[in-house]
Amino acid sequence: MNSLDEHMHGTHAATDTYGVLQRLLTTDRVFLTDGGLETSLFFIDGFDAPEFAAILLMNDPDARQALMSYFERFLATAQTAQTGFILDTVTWRGCVEWAPKLGVSAAELVQLSRDAVSFAKTIRSSWQGRVSPILLNGVVGPTGDGYAPELKLDAAVAEVVHAPQIAAFAEEGVDMISAITMTHIGEAIGISRAAGQEGLPVVISFTVETDGRLPSGDTLGEAITATDLATANAPLYYMVNCAHPDHFREAVQGGAAWLARIGGLRANASRLSHAELDVAGELDDGNPEEFGQIHAEMAGMFPNLRVVGGCCGTDHRHIGCLSRHLHIKSPA
Repeated sequence: MNSLDEHMHGTHAATDTYGVLQRLLTTDRVFLTDGGLETSLFFIDGFDAPEFAAILLMNDPDARQALMSYFERFLATAQTAQTGFILDTVTWRGCVEWAPKLGVSAAELVQLSRDAVSFAKTIRSSWQGRVSPILLNGVVGPTGDGYAPELKLDAAVAEVVHAPQIAAFAEEGVDMISAITMTHIGEAIGISRAAGQEGLPVVISFTVETDGRLPSGDTLGEAITATDLATANAPLYYMVNCAHPDHFREAVQGGAAWLARIGGLRANASRLSHAELDVAGELDDGNPEEFGQIHAEMAGMFPNLRVVGGCCGTDHRHIGCLSRHLHIKSPA
């Protein structure tokens, strides 16, 4: 991992962020995060918004209550496991490029990102005495579909389009940001650079297809290496998300040097491909117990694994099983 001094120089985040991130990067007890927020909110709780944009529900009292209950279930798991928690903002569709499709102005969308940070702070304040540490994580999503590579930005364009949301996160005092479901290298580089301009620690999470490659066709190793090369190793660490572990198990075997840069896993519950999930009429929640067992089997492949959670189709059951297998040692 890179030095924290390099990552934290000039940060706008809370004054204790340095120490909290140091604990995250040196922990031998993996932090937890949540599961499939959008699939839970829309498939299970019955809410509706265009383009799965949960951010549009930030000012809906019923949705806020559902989200509060959603996060509290995961935080309770972290309390039981006696580990830290990465608390995400509900901002995956918050890039200003989504504003026209969502029927709001760019300024309104940025304000919703600010509101989402305030909401996350409320949750954190009510749990800080029970779970420690809780890192406030500003979520950045892709400008295009998180499953498809049709829209591929070069790094310069990506830096510009993501800058407004990232600047808002910095001003609101998040501890870090994470770019989730990145489909190609250019956008990952641009977001990393925009985060650097604001002094924010950044995590890059790539989504992969059933063959373990990004939707763009690049391998995980190629994407991580290229992003590090273009940003002077700016990301705090990398994650893999929005794919079942079976889809990338083979891709992370062999002990390549870039595997040390993967610090987080947020897998899907389902073994379905992205194309199949796109047309699925019902939520495929897989097998929570198997989900936990697979993660326990794969954990040793990642020497710097720091954060585990879920993505599409996962809920507190999956993370509970995962935590039980990773945090509770079997008796000798």
